[in-house]
Amino acid sequence: MRKIIVFSILVAVGCAQKQQSHPPVGGFLSEKDLETSKNRAKNLNQTERLQIEDWIKSQDEKFYPMPLNYWVNVENLQNNPRKAEGQTISYSYEIFDFDQVKLSIEPVEKRNVQFGRFEELKAVEDVLRYLELGASATILVPSVLAFGTYGDNNNIPNDLPLIIKIKVL
Repeated sequence: MRKIIVFSILVAVGCAQKQQSHPPVGGFLSEKDLETSKNRAKNLNQTERLQIEDWIKSQDEKFYPMPLNYWVNVENLQNNPRKAEGQTISYSYEIFDFDQVKLSIEPVEKRNVQFGRFEELKAVEDVLRYLELGASATILVPSVLAFGTYGDNNNIPNDLPLIIKIKVL
């Protein structure tokens, strides 16, 4: 009998699942975790905005804020005609950090991409909607609009604001 009880306890302990110390990827976060994450993102965004604004002041080139929370070196860009959903565009871009270190090994080049089916950063798509054929722009993007907390799992680390030099082909 004693052996059965000891065996049953061992089986029960062996079958018991360990409680996770954090939710699985795609799992649910507590209200406290969500609030902490929200505050972290807000504080990081404010800090990066100040850093980018200071960087802009030290440049000879002018940059202009856009409503989507990034900057572009094209004055009155939003006064250009806006491309509609379904229109196609070809473009290339390179990515740099704010020390002007090139982060993209080769320029990213896309041909005949349809607006509404973009797989790019929102700031890149937004600028492309206003740029004419052959035009180029430099955009300054806070990390929250770039690759955020996780980076690109390749060349771009987490929480890194970016400089993106883009051209319409």
